[in-house]
Amino acid sequence: MIRLAFIILPLAVLAVALLALALGSSAIPMTAVALWPWDAAALSDQQRLIIENIRLPRMVLGLLVGAMLAVAGAALQGIFRNPLADPGLIGVSGGAALGAAAMIVMGGDRFVGPLALPLAAFAGAVIATLAVYGLGRRHGMISPPSMLLAGIAVNALAGAGIGVFSYVGDDLQLRQLTFWTMGSLGAAGWSTLLPSLVPMLASMAGLFLLATRLDVFSLGEREAFHLGLNPHRMVQLVVGLTCLGVGAAVAAAGPIGFIGLVVPHLIRLSLGAGHRVLLPAGMMLGAVLLVGADTIARIVAAPAELPVGLLCSLLGAPFFLWLLRR
Repeated sequence: MIRLAFIILPLAVLAVALLALALGSSAIPMTAVALWPWDAAALSDQQRLIIENIRLPRMVLGLLVGAMLAVAGAALQGIFRNPLADPGLIGVSGGAALGAAAMIVMGGDRFVGPLALPLAAFAGAVIATLAVYGLGRRHGMISPPSMLLAGIAVNALAGAGIGVFSYVGDDLQLRQLTFWTMGSLGAAGWSTLLPSLVPMLASMAGLFLLATRLDVFSLGEREAFHLGLNPHRMVQLVVGLTCLGVGAAVAAAGPIGFIGLVVPHLIRLSLGAGHRVLLPAGMMLGAVLLVGADTIARIVAAPAELPVGLLCSLLGAPFFLWLLRR
């Protein structure tokens, strides 16, 4: 089953990538898209501009963000031994959203430029992570339950801060803020993709290296300690790597929910709970789900565009309720 999954999932990634490049308000034949990397004449000049400047960076960002959220969700569920843990639960998404709200309302983009919003969101994610980390320490040690509770509190404070900025902002700022907090890949471009690329890849690579240790840690902190693992150091590494990657993902695409919660459960149900399988399989499935959802969001209301974060919530919430019922 595992071997079959690792044949199907890469093919699914390739298929959804081709669909994302071909489908949209201006449809491009799939055969032309498939030939384009080797034969530039397969596309017209207009089609090539659409793919290279609009759809390709958007597709790559969707693959990265979906993969990052899924891997982060699997790692957090392993480190907290809580099946409901996801990147938003420890305050990363809330902090990033608050930083973006402050930048939008205070007009910082006039001074910093087009990277103002991603930088502010990333800074907010880092500050929220440090706050949760500080609040989660008990007698010099990290307490996972305390970190979860601290994350809930930080998310509540971030929500209140976003509410304040929404209240004081003008109509244009409120509209921009509302659209950003729904999560969207619409602002994807090479200028916004490249700064997020390195943190997300570094985060996923680090979490992959910790896969075996996550299996040990899932037995319990005391058992992991007796097997030679430092639980305090392990929590630091996983939370730090997760916040690095998720902060970059939220900065580039806004807060997108349920990918980090749903994907690890789907992999566990079908392939088991071992992190050496869970993390790479979750990475591919998360990429497929987010790019597929974004492609649907682009064509379901064309020429308008449905925020992909909203669509993920609409699809993910019923699954979460089904999972809770089971």
